Amino acid sequence: MKRFRFRTTRAAVVCLLAATVVSQAVETQLWTHSQQDDFLKGTLKKLSVRSDGRLFLAPVFTEIFDPSAAYLWAVAEDSKGRVYVGGGGPDTATTRLFRIEGGKGQSIADLPGLSIQAIAIDRQDRVYAATSPDGMVYRLDGNGKPQVFYEPKSKYIWGMAFHPSGDLFVATGDQGELHRVDANGKGAVFFKSEETHLRSLAVDREGNLVVGTEPGGLIVRVSPKGEGLVLYQAPKREVTAVAAAPDGSLYAAAVGVKGPSLAPPPAAPAPVPSPTPAAGQGVVVLGAAPRPAAAPPPTLTPATGVSGGSEVYRIGKDGYPRRVWSHAQDVVYAIAFDSEGRAVVGTGNKGNLYRLDSDVRQTLLTTAAPTQVTAMAPARGGGFYVVTGNIGKVFRLGPGLEKSGSYESEPLDAGSFSDWGRLDWTGSLNGGGVVLETRSGNLDRPQQNWSGWMKAASRMESPAARFLQYRVTLAAGGDGRSPEVRSVEAAYQSRNIGPVVSMIEATPFNYKFPPQSLTLTPSTSITLPAIGGKRTPPTVTVSSSQTMQFAKGWVGARWQASDENGDVLSYRVEIRAVNEREWKLLKEDLDDRQYSWDSTAFPDGEYVLRVTASDAPDNPKGKELAGELVGEPFVVDNTAPELSAVQVARKGSVLQVRWSAADALTPIEKAEYSVNGGEWTLAPPTTTVSDSLKHEYVIEVEAKGGEQVVTVRVWDRNQNVRTGGGRG
Repeated sequence: MKRFRFRTTRAAVVCLLAATVVSQAVETQLWTHSQQDDFLKGTLKKLSVRSDGRLFLAPVFTEIFDPSAAYLWAVAEDSKGRVYVGGGGPDTATTRLFRIEGGKGQSIADLPGLSIQAIAIDRQDRVYAATSPDGMVYRLDGNGKPQVFYEPKSKYIWGMAFHPSGDLFVATGDQGELHRVDANGKGAVFFKSEETHLRSLAVDREGNLVVGTEPGGLIVRVSPKGEGLVLYQAPKREVTAVAAAPDGSLYAAAVGVKGPSLAPPPAAPAPVPSPTPAAGQGVVVLGAAPRPAAAPPPTLTPATGVSGGSEVYRIGKDGYPRRVWSHAQDVVYAIAFDSEGRAVVGTGNKGNLYRLDSDVRQTLLTTAAPTQVTAMAPARGGGFYVVTGNIGKVFRLGPGLEKSGSYESEPLDAGSFSDWGRLDWTGSLNGGGVVLETRSGNLDRPQQNWSGWMKAASRMESPAARFLQYRVTLAAGGDGRSPEVRSVEAAYQSRNIGPVVSMIEATPFNYKFPPQSLTLTPSTSITLPAIGGKRTPPTVTVSSSQTMQFAKGWVGARWQASDENGDVLSYRVEIRAVNEREWKLLKEDLDDRQYSWDSTAFPDGEYVLRVTASDAPDNPKGKELAGELVGEPFVVDNTAPELSAVQVARKGSVLQVRWSAADALTPIEKAEYSVNGGEWTLAPPTTTVSDSLKHEYVIEVEAKGGEQVVTVRVWDRNQNVRTGGGRG
């Protein structure tokens, strides 16, 4: 309903200022969602949202097994499609290894220890499980019974991986050692680090071992000869996951804030042979500096609030590291790669799964119901197995997309009772379908007391209300492709509410408001916000002076008025005597909340003002509303007081001067006298205080010489003056 326009008066400034008020609703407002942060304020159901604000169907995410475990930490699949998972809990003396086969899961072994931190499967589909604390590697024999395969004599085992050579590599903690174990279970330290924990382990396509450490946050490449090279020292404390991408690059995730006392990692590793290497194996110590004091080990339970969040780095084939993802709350525990070679990271705190589409763009794929995604493994036929902690469950992600999914927005608060207009979206159908629905209510949260969902084909059919919510549902096409929604925009307009004039105040008599000199030249330029931000309407700051100028006979008034819609208002000022019935127009189409006029054009008497405020400037004809107020009576008095004959009587050396003054409407303010044209001297009334319409005056002055001329003058409160005199 609002028609924006420029005026070369204060109204132009008021209009611009009003344009910045979010609750203003008598103009058509637009509620737009086009960024990831916009959509994350609502509820996503089987939909993914990209960092540039695109919505599309999420990969199928299905729970396949609930082992009733507190945490699951490891998952692997053998060549026959059997899936093995292991985990543990904080209060158990044993931990269980589970197998999922034919869609059914069961416990197949109880192992000593708090948790199974790693699972590996060799070329013969033999299963290896590593437990912590008091780390031990178990292998299931042909009958499925676990046997001790290798004891690294380390407290923690954080990772295991088979090398193309067939050897099993074991990453340990509290001594920061990497062990190599042959097929017969014979092994020894292959690589020794200054770090307390080798927290994560992977094998790249060149046969190098890649380890992530704690507490220095190092990403180290170890060659097949046991030679270590620090690829990157992360600004974070603990490298929780490393993974080798199909294109030869490496990905690593790090969490936590480093303590100030930690010694920096060595600039260049120096291999030092161990005095007692196993046959055919080399032991390498990374760096020559002494090991720092032992830090507390990483928890065996996922942290629910790691300070500093987490970061993901990509180290290119040329060795150049780049941070490609970060989050202030989500903590990355696992990294895997999809069929197109894109990294997928599993996180804690909310169970979010993100896909890193490029170095600058990522997609929130889906969210697991438990609070942590702790491990992932590629699944035969595509997709991933995903295990979680708090509560421990097994899911399968992908490879296909969901058939349908929906997004429910956060409620919009329009600020007042509003009508709803069009609901539009931009994007691509891709052979599928997109359905928009809305519901409305007058409660600040959607409940049963809201209206039901109503389809919005072009215009929203939901009843007028203060709050609005929309739902967009995506359906896949026949070829399985997902529609893509880039933005959703809802138009709404608040119902017009009449303005209110709340106060009228008369200004001092004999003063007028100066003419307004403000002009406004429309700008031909705009200022853009920081890239990615939203542009806001222009703002103008104005200081309006209330200074008045002396002007005999003028009188004025100012008033307070408001409009809930933020509309620009115009004013009509009318006057009448208190004993009259008809209003006389003083001024209309006023932009300012003040007005003064020459009262000498009106007979003396008591008058009242009526001020009417109208929102017509911002509403179509016939839709405008008005509010009015009649002020308190005020007096127009431009007639000087009546002054009696001045009586001057000589009494010896003293002249006694008497007179009286009276005014019909305005109290006498003061009286003065002058002798023989001398200075004016204040003369008090006989009552001492000047506060009445009539006063008597008696003064005595010294008689000097002969005849004396005494002149008197009296003022009323409207500064009307009468002069008289006498001789004596």
